[in-house]
Formats: sequence, structure tokens, C-alpha cells
Amino acid sequence: MALKVHGTILSPGVLRVVACLKEKELDYEFVNVNLEAGEHKQPHFFALNPFGEVPAFEDGDLKLFESRAITQYIAHTYIDKGTQLIVPDHKKMAIMSTWMEIEAQKFVPAASKLSFEIVIKPILGMTTDVSVLAQYEEQLGKVLDVYEARLKESKYLGGDCFTLVDLHHIPLINYLMATKVKALFDARPKVSAWVADILARPAWSKVQELLKHKMG
Repeated sequence: MALKVHGTILSPGVLRVVACLKEKELDYEFVNVNLEAGEHKQPHFFALNPFGEVPAFEDGDLKLFESRAITQYIAHTYIDKGTQLIVPDHKKMAIMSTWMEIEAQKFVPAASKLSFEIVIKPILGMTTDVSVLAQYEEQLGKVLDVYEARLKESKYLGGDCFTLVDLHHIPLINYLMATKVKALFDARPKVSAWVADILARPAWSKVQELLKHKMG
């Protein structure tokens, strides 16, 4: 099989890639990387990702890393498959690219920290550092205020249709919906409706089955 995803299914970055493949209805091989055993720091994995992080991705002889670069490659290369996750219009694409940057630079720093502390640490048997939670909740709330204003103008963050912008948010939002941080999303009506929409996508339901198997 030409398409391979290397990583652990608990990783938000890996989940972004898998969700993209599900939206595009593409077959792929998932190669589990045991982070606890340090497989990502072995020479064979450095050949896939020189930073020794997941995900890593292969399409034939092409090797990629960084989840958002991978999803953009998939969306452009397999544009005729499944969901159209990018837009052909240059101006609309520029807007979409802006919000992809906002997700990576503004949303993720707070959301990933909260997800790691509240969700991932307990799974790994680690202790949550409660002293940092209020700081990151405040930071995330400010980002969601901007999202609330944006979503009054368009149905999705990147425009009027579901795109990579929305997809990139799904893994971390999915984790946070099972925590007290859910209240930050619920308190903003447009954000709450957007979250319900993107989490209900059939492709994400398929990804959740993989997650349940792993976490169950």
C-alpha cells in the first residue's frame, strides 16, 4: 500500500492526518510507533522524521512529516477524492491559509497544553499539573472569542464550507469535550454549533472508532 502513516493514534498530529485520509476516502497503512519504548528516537525513524516526532508519512517514495504539511499534500494530490478540503479560488485560499496559521499559532498552544494535562497525562499514568490550567484556559478563551466573531460571518472558520482549517481543530477539540474545558466552547453559541458540526462528521466517527479501540 502506497500510503503509510507512522505514529501513535493518541497523538493529535497523527489524528489530523488520519482524519484527512478518512475524509478523502483513501486506503492507508497505519504503522504504530511505540513512543514509550523510544521507537521514534531510533535511526530508522529519524530517516522518516529527523526530529524524531510523530507523525511521519509516506506516499510511495515521498516522505513527509509535520501533520499540516501532510494534510495539505493529501488535499492537493488527491483533490478528486472524497471531501474537497481546499478551495480553488486564490483569495478564498488566502483566507483559509490565514485561519490555518491561527489554528497552529494561537489555538494549539493553549488547547494542546490543556489536552495533555487533563486527558493524556492520566492515560499515561502521569499527574496533571493543576497550577497551569487556569492560565491556559484564559488563553484559550481569548482565542475562542475571536472564533465566535468569525463564525458570525461564515459557517466555518475558513469560509462557507468545511476545509482543512476545521479538520485541523478536531483532534484537540474532541479531547477537550470530555473535560471541564468544554464549558469554554459551550459558552459561545457560534463556536458551540461549529464544534457540534465538525465532530459529527462521518469521517471523524470512523477515527473515533480507532481511538475507542486504543483507549478502551
